[in-house]
Amino acid sequence: MLGNIVFRTDASLEIGSGHVMRCLTLADALRERGADCRFICREHPGNLIEQVRNKGYIVHALPTMAPVEASSLAIPPPTAMPMAHSHWLGTTQEQDAEACVAILAELAPDWLIVDHYALDARWELALKPHYRKLMVIDDLADRTHQCDLLLDQTYGRNAADYQPWVPAGCSLLCGAQYALLRPEFAALRPYSLQRREDPRLQHLLITMGGVDKDNATGQVLQALKSTALPDGCRITVVMGSTAPWLDEVRQAAEDMPWPTTVRVGVSDMAQLMADSNLAIGAAGSTSWERCCLGLPTVMLVLADNQRQVAHGLELAGAVQVIREPQEVGEKLSGSLDAFTSSLQWLQEMSQAAANITDGCGVLNLIHQLEC
Repeated sequence: MLGNIVFRTDASLEIGSGHVMRCLTLADALRERGADCRFICREHPGNLIEQVRNKGYIVHALPTMAPVEASSLAIPPPTAMPMAHSHWLGTTQEQDAEACVAILAELAPDWLIVDHYALDARWELALKPHYRKLMVIDDLADRTHQCDLLLDQTYGRNAADYQPWVPAGCSLLCGAQYALLRPEFAALRPYSLQRREDPRLQHLLITMGGVDKDNATGQVLQALKSTALPDGCRITVVMGSTAPWLDEVRQAAEDMPWPTTVRVGVSDMAQLMADSNLAIGAAGSTSWERCCLGLPTVMLVLADNQRQVAHGLELAGAVQVIREPQEVGEKLSGSLDAFTSSLQWLQEMSQAAANITDGCGVLNLIHQLEC
């Protein structure tokens, strides 16, 4: 029995939605097995607190501006350079831990699961009296942790990358076989892979993450106007409800040479991906969803922490990568021209992508949590 589980994770216009969404995927699976799951999230602009609540979870919301008075928790200062993402927290680790103490002391979770680039071992140790075990979800391998279990779903990641950062007794789950995907992706995998045995370019999917704060979607739509997509092609754009450029993207969609639909807050992403022939997408957490379904992808790197993911998938032959926003116009046109002239390339990319993950990562993880 997994018992009581608390997630500490955030979404915002800067952070994006991926951390919260993969935690929700795990929480859904744990709840099916009888666990009581709750969330602690800060009220950043662009947060997903109401979305989490709408799925039936209790969310303990932390205010955006934490009090500045001294904390009663003794957290040592960092011993190295400040963390690259420390500003994502919206406060200090001391203040965040102080805010979490009362919540965790009351709940006394069997597992505290933390998915946040701005938290490290100092925060984890300060709260240690108030949880039984700690799991960290990470992608960076750039800071110390004091955890019992760590998961990094990056393709090509191995345990040696984390050994300098975690205690000797920490269990390390590394690699895309642990990608946290909703069950519908594994369920639709056979259908999706069978479709790709007859490669074609009729449905293009654009998905730049739930927020897309810099309007990469708009850049892609503009670049597509000068490409040679087939006449019968249609385009679907997926965005989150908090995306700041949503109205502009809707306007741009009306001016496209091909039928272009903008969908917000989709609940059938797996089916949408399975029915698409090619994706243009960010190198975020949806990378593993596309791979599970064998969906060929032109991948845009929108943040430095996405570069390793993009590089690994490119080496595997699963994606074509555009590394800089200013390259979108030139490189996207070249990629689509190549796909149009040689559909066999789509099939080869699909096979390479499908070899990355089978969509069973949640089950693999839960087995470890139950041990």
